[in-house]
Amino acid sequence: MGGAMRRIQTGNALSAFGLGFTVPYLYVYVAQVRDLGASTAGIVLAVFAMAALVVLPFTGRVIDRRGPLPVLVGGAVLAAVGALGMGVSGGVLMAVLSAALLGAGTAVMQPALATMIVWSSTPSTRTRAFATQFFLANLGLGVGGLIGGQIVDVHRAGSFTLLFAIEAVMFLVLAAIAVTVRLPRPTALPGVLPGDAGASAKGGLRVLLKHRAMVQLSVLSFVIFFACYGQFESGLAAYGTEAAGIDPSALGIALAANTAMIVVAQFVVLRLVERRKRSRVIAAVGLLWAFSWLVAGYAGLGHGSQTMATAAFISTYALFGLGEAMLTPTLVPLVADLAPASMVGQYNSVFALVKQLALAVGPVVGGPMGAALPGPYVVTFVLFSLGITVLALRLGGRLTPVQDQPGLVSASRVVVQHLPESPSVGQGESVGQGELAPDRLATARGTA
Repeated sequence: MGGAMRRIQTGNALSAFGLGFTVPYLYVYVAQVRDLGASTAGIVLAVFAMAALVVLPFTGRVIDRRGPLPVLVGGAVLAAVGALGMGVSGGVLMAVLSAALLGAGTAVMQPALATMIVWSSTPSTRTRAFATQFFLANLGLGVGGLIGGQIVDVHRAGSFTLLFAIEAVMFLVLAAIAVTVRLPRPTALPGVLPGDAGASAKGGLRVLLKHRAMVQLSVLSFVIFFACYGQFESGLAAYGTEAAGIDPSALGIALAANTAMIVVAQFVVLRLVERRKRSRVIAAVGLLWAFSWLVAGYAGLGHGSQTMATAAFISTYALFGLGEAMLTPTLVPLVADLAPASMVGQYNSVFALVKQLALAVGPVVGGPMGAALPGPYVVTFVLFSLGITVLALRLGGRLTPVQDQPGLVSASRVVVQHLPESPSVGQGESVGQGELAPDRLATARGTA
């Protein structure tokens, strides 16, 4: 990694470390430590999620106009203020306002960080860069949660105030590191949009909706996040405790197994997937997750011992983690490779918005089903997982060879850019394909 990328990844890891301190304990803090009740805690969590849905539609355009750095710094400062406010919240209003600031700040940081990674990488290094980001984020969350668990004491509000103060400091450290980064220009050919690139970029959502590959990727991403991440702490947890009779303490072990699998497998998996077609890797994840849900079905609907049921339930989370390790080097970099250079921020923001919507809808649907309808719940998400496979294979038909298999860039010395469909550029047509002159190729590949 270059110096810019090292700084970005360091800030990403530290901010995840800070989030790990507080996120697992937010509900307990509001409901029990501050004695505001379960309903208030639910409102606080809902506001935290809704704040992201409010700010993300505007974030991408600001990134593309002003650059990702000021957006990242602004989001980090906003999140730090929210974290400090949450740490001293004694009433409902303060808790809700703090949750809104914290949720909005952390939401805008996601596409800003992703855009900085895109600007500091090339198509051939982007896969590994995003895999490293995901690895460090999970490692930071895991270590932060582990240390935070040793500090918290439900009988001492001050212990939680300390956690939120540490989180705020980590956000400010991220901002401080970010301002030292000298971002290169994004590695993309000029004129990637038909006509004037700047004028086309102002079309924003209209341009993106005409880009059928990105629309299909957004639908696929929604299904992925709905069927996996949206079930971790809601539907799957309810299914495990109600249908499978899993002890609640085993939920923590299951989540730890998920994180451990990601940390252990990320770079092993990366070696296997970075030279393969992205669409087929995502399709394989769908099959893997379908098997994971069948394992979960055995845990809750089989007739094995309690020990076997618990082992199967924990294995489900571990298998999901393996799928996540396969997705990170494929799904997120693909968003960047589909985006025109002048709209990278907007594409990343749409991806983050789709993810947030799936995480909001997933618990609403999965929670009641997992607790009351265990059989239909498992069948439903087996089908959703198989749907991931089908959607991924269909998406592969709309990608250029280099977008689907970025390893071809170094092999063929060809740089391509997939365009939104328009009257002047046909479906699946590319601009900038072909052999570059040596000096132009050096510029395109050496920017990062």
